[in-house]
Amino acid sequence: MTLIKSISGIRGTIGGKTGDGLTPVDIVKFSSAYAAWLRTKSDNNKVVIGRDARPTGEMVSKLVTATLQGMGMNVVDLGLSTTPTVEIAVVLEKAAGGFILTASHNPVQWNALKLLNDKGEFISGEDGQAILDLAESGDYNFSEVKKIGKYTTQDHYIQKHIDMVIDLPLVDVAAIRERKFKVVVDAVNSTGGIAIPKLLKSLGVAEVRELYCYPDGNFPHNPEPLPENITHICNELANGQYDLGFVLDPDVDRLAIVNEDGTPFGEEYTLVAVADYILSQQKGNTVSNLSSTRALRDVTEKRGGSYEASAVGEVNVVTKMKETNAVIGGEGNGGIIYPELHYGRDALVGIALFLTHLAKFGKSCSQLRSTFPSYHISKNKIELTPDIDVDGILEAIQERYKNQPINTIDGVKVEFDKEWVHLRKSNTEPIIRIYSESDSESKAEHLAQKMISDIKEIIAYKEN
Repeated sequence: MTLIKSISGIRGTIGGKTGDGLTPVDIVKFSSAYAAWLRTKSDNNKVVIGRDARPTGEMVSKLVTATLQGMGMNVVDLGLSTTPTVEIAVVLEKAAGGFILTASHNPVQWNALKLLNDKGEFISGEDGQAILDLAESGDYNFSEVKKIGKYTTQDHYIQKHIDMVIDLPLVDVAAIRERKFKVVVDAVNSTGGIAIPKLLKSLGVAEVRELYCYPDGNFPHNPEPLPENITHICNELANGQYDLGFVLDPDVDRLAIVNEDGTPFGEEYTLVAVADYILSQQKGNTVSNLSSTRALRDVTEKRGGSYEASAVGEVNVVTKMKETNAVIGGEGNGGIIYPELHYGRDALVGIALFLTHLAKFGKSCSQLRSTFPSYHISKNKIELTPDIDVDGILEAIQERYKNQPINTIDGVKVEFDKEWVHLRKSNTEPIIRIYSESDSESKAEHLAQKMISDIKEIIAYKEN
């Protein structure tokens, strides 16, 4: 059993012993701490919650709801929903915060408590640590009988979310309708199966072929939308009857696209394509994390904007976007953040903007993909013994490549013209993750292996 307590939330496998898995006791403990933290922020006692469709969601939701009420919080329950929908609802409900009950792309045995602030954004590292400290101390009181919170439900927010997307100035429903798109959707039997077909019909898509859109949480394949996990939709498109496909993760904040011939568009290129459209309509800046493709920088600079990289993690991307007044940003895992709507990864707005771009482009999905710089990312890791000084290794790499452009806001990223290598240490185990990018798979892998060789050389030198 696994329980991971981090500043961004609490996630784990369901069951097991208290403290070892995400048990009812642990759920109550961290929900209480979150409510206690909200009390320190304001007198606002309204909290929005929503969940993905995994089978444990109802149980977790009831535990969280009862705990919040016991802490004097008024709960607005969206039921089956999406992460971006909950984020939007927090703001519209003028709530103090929000709970998203989802383990995102993790397998079905996982669930998680993801925590939002009053802006509908993921809490900061500082706030997350404060909640973890409260959970460990237990220094809070539950409410007396007359101050127990109220419970209400709302089932209209997915439609409200869709309406807000449709109303965005850069979403062109007429152009989409004119193209008479035929689209396949793989919603991995989660809440994307509720939201995305409705969205596509509202956008004027002519035909929607639904794969795995029944929201019972029984994932038909690994729910992370990587090429090796989406072969069914790729085969469906390879038959030549549809224009493109969309693949969602369980909480609908990541978007992968499949071309009309069944080939993956490339998860890294979801953001690139949407950014290219936004920047074609308005000049502006962009942000992605250090481990995302360089193609976003190329597209941004070609359109006259400025690109900045943030540390890995949505909260870090959002912070950098606000600092640089970015018009579009996100992460290379298919996460689109469009501040015109809200500061959160949102597959719904990603779909609407991408379809608008494709409609105006006037050609096929694969032809649109071919207009972008082509890069390949290799992902590796090197496992170390617990006694090895990981920080020392990263410092040695930084010194070894001091004549190259280096970014150290999150590990060490070394640039070589249009190639790069990004080294990040794990916070939970002695591992260095190694991401590299070049214009071919073999070059990217060669870069990674060169860095692994350097690390082994540094370790050997330190041991002698």
